[in-house]
Amino acid sequence: MVDPRTVSVVVPAYDEGRVIGAVIAGLMSSAPWREIIVIDDASSDDTATQAAAAGALVIRHPYNKGNGASVKTGIRHANGEWVLIVEGDGQHRPEDALRLIGLLGDYDLVVGARSAGSQASLGRRVGNGVLNALASYLAERPIPDLTSGLRAGRRSHLREFLHLLPNGFSTPTTTTLAFLRAGYNVRFEPIEAQARSGLSKIRLVRDGAKFFVILLKVVTIFSPLRIFLPISVFTLLVGLVYGLGNYAMQRRIPNGAVILLMFSVMVFLVGLVSEQISALRFQGPYRDES
Repeated sequence: MVDPRTVSVVVPAYDEGRVIGAVIAGLMSSAPWREIIVIDDASSDDTATQAAAAGALVIRHPYNKGNGASVKTGIRHANGEWVLIVEGDGQHRPEDALRLIGLLGDYDLVVGARSAGSQASLGRRVGNGVLNALASYLAERPIPDLTSGLRAGRRSHLREFLHLLPNGFSTPTTTTLAFLRAGYNVRFEPIEAQARSGLSKIRLVRDGAKFFVILLKVVTIFSPLRIFLPISVFTLLVGLVYGLGNYAMQRRIPNGAVILLMFSVMVFLVGLVSEQISALRFQGPYRDES
């Protein structure tokens, strides 16, 4: 088990003044962490005051940047060999955090995989299910929970992928797939998330388009050929069947079949180039500037 004294706890928080003090108190009583860093993302309430009063080191953003930006700020300021990321809304239990820490060393990243019943709403469960299925296909291994905010990893590896992490809510998605794509050891540990305090910051109408963009980013950044190749093969088969069928009956190949065949080749070449560009993101030595 990793010594908690080598672990920096990062807590992104936005308008969590009602519960952040209890979150910090629970963490502090559970283990002798190296430090607990609360990133106050320009809250309009007393989040920063409550977190500081509970004993956390508070870093405040001058304006609201997003959950991902808060996580990146916390990782940059962390001094421990390991980083534990805990949401500031009270949904994660300290005992689950300790279980994740106990698996570090054998694993470079441990993700708290929530059961379906402990996730917020039906809409969120459906959305997460689609994202998990796509990620599982791209990673070629089962991914039970891609978007869980409770996770622990090696600080040097997390810093390695900071340039890929978005400022919004898809940071857990990007982190998990980046670790898998780079060949690091990743484990999903089952947990039961508690009911969060207050309302979710994610809105279905506002964030629906963002969710679709996340899917596109996941595809293009991590395994583009896993998507481009099936499309290319399908188009090729349709073009061949259409062209050969018309040739057998009318002794001519229609223009539509030629266009489908050309499109198939173009999609394959674009996918091949995208795959090479994606691979470059995960190659080369990393230097920890800290």
